[in-house]
Amino acid sequence: MTPLPRMPSFRLDGKRALVTGASSGIGLASAAALAGAGAEVWLMARRQSELLNARDAIRAAGGNAEARVLDITDLAATAACVGEASYDILVNAAGLARHGPALDTVAADYDTVMCLNLRAAYFLTREVARGLIAAGKPGSLINVSSQMGLVGGPDRAVYAATKHALEGMTKSMAIEWGPHRIRVNTLCPTFIRTPLAEQTLSIPARRTWIESKIKLGRLGELEDIMGPVVFLASDASAMITGTHVLVDGGWTAE
Repeated sequence: MTPLPRMPSFRLDGKRALVTGASSGIGLASAAALAGAGAEVWLMARRQSELLNARDAIRAAGGNAEARVLDITDLAATAACVGEASYDILVNAAGLARHGPALDTVAADYDTVMCLNLRAAYFLTREVARGLIAAGKPGSLINVSSQMGLVGGPDRAVYAATKHALEGMTKSMAIEWGPHRIRVNTLCPTFIRTPLAEQTLSIPARRTWIESKIKLGRLGELEDIMGPVVFLASDASAMITGTHVLVDGGWTAE
């Protein structure tokens, strides 16, 4: 009888995951998904009350979760915190947007968005990789990008710039760390129903435009993120690195 190949596991038992921006939105959904797949999940965010509530909710659902209040734009604090343990998985979901016409962009907004979406992401990813390399362990590092990392959009010059840069950063890190069996990818969602997206979705004309671009005819939900995150974190994606997984409902297909 011909032997069949074995399906790689989507389970994450015995793995430790670090999730930033984990107090709400995509970060919380990612943390819940990883915990549901068996990972020990460390939730990190700036807002203590929301973060502890998120940790407790995951625990109540049977997951293994810890919480650490951290502002990842503080590079020294981030390096110290990440250096306390070795993480097999990173989901960097921390991010922000200050949308507006490019002609109206002020330097303070530009610097704030760049500092979190790109600078902090860069050094956080580096620190997690450094720990994996020192431990001689493989890993999966996932940066939450956006469909705006592949295309542009009105009032999004700064935001899109950070996400395009994140894509290039991810490819380069994947090349460097591939020999260490460390995979680096991005997850690129469309508009997901989160507090961050609500500033755009609350504008009727803009929401109509968004829904016209999504070929599946609906906005994204947090549940749409959970499967792709587990896939990228698990052995089911063992040969995938230096690329992106689009969760955009077909936005970028045209």
